[in-house]
Amino acid sequence: MAESASWALQRGVYQALTGSPHLTVLLGGARIYHDAPQSAPYPFITIGQSMMRDWSTGTENCAEHELTLHVWSRAGGKKQVQEIMEAAKAVLHDKPLLLEDHYLINLRYAFSEARLDPDGDTFHGIVRYRAVTEPAQAAAA
Repeated sequence: MAESASWALQRGVYQALTGSPHLTVLLGGARIYHDAPQSAPYPFITIGQSMMRDWSTGTENCAEHELTLHVWSRAGGKKQVQEIMEAAKAVLHDKPLLLEDHYLINLRYAFSEARLDPDGDTFHGIVRYRAVTEPAQAAAA
């Protein structure tokens, strides 16, 4: 059975991010999680909220996605968060990721924000991407 387009996109994003040597250096290792362990050292990225909606046309069966990445740092200031967000953007924006059972039509950076969390110690970066996918069999037809 084919996996969902949303999960295929999240896996593709995860593989691209963990495969980036520059991002791995900035994070101090392959610290990219769907659900970060309580003891995860800073900085790290979590793959956050995802939303998928029908984006089909009269001839194409497509899905539109919004995918959010969260960057977490305790380096004191927003600089590290912003550097990590830019490195992730270099890996993902307009890049042709390979997805299981789906074809990525586009993946575009939408916005980012860096802020101090209420704990007063953690800086939190939020980055959103928009993607459009279609089933692989539709792309091959």
